[in-house]
Amino acid sequence: MIAVHILISILPVVLFLSGLVLVDSYKLVRFRSVGAALTAGLMAAGAAWFVNNGLVDVLDVDRVMFSRYVAPLTEESLKAFWILFVVFSDRVGFSVDAAIIGFSVGAGFTVLENIYFLGALDAGTQTWVIRGFGTAIMHGVTATVFAVMLRTLAHSSARSRLVGTTSAFVLAVILHSGYNHFPFTPMVSTAVLVITSPMVLMGLFQQSERQTRTWLGTGFDTDQELMTLLMSGDFGASRIGQYLSSLREHFEGPIVADMLCLIRIRVELSIRAKGLLMMQEAGFTPPPDASVQAKFKELEYLEDSIGKAGMLAIDPIQRWSSKELWQLNMLSERKG
Repeated sequence: MIAVHILISILPVVLFLSGLVLVDSYKLVRFRSVGAALTAGLMAAGAAWFVNNGLVDVLDVDRVMFSRYVAPLTEESLKAFWILFVVFSDRVGFSVDAAIIGFSVGAGFTVLENIYFLGALDAGTQTWVIRGFGTAIMHGVTATVFAVMLRTLAHSSARSRLVGTTSAFVLAVILHSGYNHFPFTPMVSTAVLVITSPMVLMGLFQQSERQTRTWLGTGFDTDQELMTLLMSGDFGASRIGQYLSSLREHFEGPIVADMLCLIRIRVELSIRAKGLLMMQEAGFTPPPDASVQAKFKELEYLEDSIGKAGMLAIDPIQRWSSKELWQLNMLSERKG
């Protein structure tokens, strides 16, 4: 019977995560990234055991009150650490990436938590159904909500990061606490979660894929236009051309040449990354390109040569959003 309880308590969240990875058309999240997020979730669960046991003694509250009002704060905080790192270091480009990473963290958390309870509790099959299909999925969903909201709301400015992070964390805690209140019977709450979670996440995936296709189309056209302008050397009367020409009035010739070279390499990498995404959507996985590594080294050299003032000067031409920075991270992981 213990083998059955193990399967019931762990298998649902593992299958759920596998489904999320498989339905990602662009295959944006690498398996090692999923593994790292699972490991982060396991570590968060281990830390939660120590933190929660310590707080129970300090706060002197019963377990029911603790699970409703304290555990959601501590557990969502610990799950958030890895998600904050990958989002703010531009390792996720779209909502679907954030969803998979977030659910992976929640899955890792709940696997270790349920393994602990399997040894600590002498409970019947119904308890493990609730924990496997209810509590486990809840941990994955709250981490997913936090990750997606963080990716959507927390942009470059300090204020937006603070507001976005706070809003995402508060909603995750509310959802966690709401589930622990069991407004319905535990089995009904579990059934509602099992039915609604796939629908919500599939809707999120469809919206993210539409956004990805739109971004690929407009971004690819913009990159091609800028590349054509740079290769021709005839800046003409376009706004970008006029701005590029004005750089000669403020910087020495060699610095301007380095600026143009840096912009060209950035555009080349951007086009390469978008092409890679299109190939992956079509089911192809091209091998790593050894020339990419040389381009990254040249970028580093050019950035040092141009200096901070020069980098600020070209920022209006090619402002790197989180998606473009994610592109660089994606390519750097595929260097030959």
